[in-house]
Amino acid sequence: MAEKRSSRHTREYIEGNTVRKLRPDQVPVTREREPRRVKQPDYTVRRNQEKALQMDLPFLVMLTIAAILTLYLCVNYLKIQSSITSRIHNIETYEKELEVLKSENDALETSINTYVDLDYVYQVATEELGMVYANKNQIIMYNKTESEYVRQYDDIPEH
Repeated sequence: MAEKRSSRHTREYIEGNTVRKLRPDQVPVTREREPRRVKQPDYTVRRNQEKALQMDLPFLVMLTIAAILTLYLCVNYLKIQSSITSRIHNIETYEKELEVLKSENDALETSINTYVDLDYVYQVATEELGMVYANKNQIIMYNKTESEYVRQYDDIPEH
C-alpha cells in the first residue's frame, strides 16, 4: 500500500479501494481558537474620525451654494422646456390656420376661374370696344439679354 503525506498537516493516509482512513496511531491534534481581541482605536484615530464627520462652515456654505445653483438651473430648464413646448404648439396652430387659408384661397380661385366666361369677354372686347386680334405681321419678337425685366419706356429694337 502506498502512503501519502499532506503538505498542510503531517497526516498519513492509507490508500486503497475504500475510503481513506487515518491511521489510528496518528490522531490530529486540534487547537482551540482564542477569541480575537477587538482593538480599541487610540485617541488620535478617534479624533480624526470625529473631525471627518463634522461639517465645518466653509463646507456648509459651498454645499448650500451648490444646492441653490442646482435648483436655479433646474427651474430655468423647466421654463425653457415649457417655452419650447408652447412655441411648438403655436407653430402647429399657425400651420393649421395656413392650410385652411390655402384651401379657401384655392376654392376662391377656382370659383373665379369658373365664373369668368371667356366667350363673353371676347364678345365685349370685339363688339363693344372694337378690339381685334393682331395679325402675324404685327407681332414682333425680340430678345433682350441686357436685363431680366422689361422697362416700359425703353426703346424697342428695330427688326
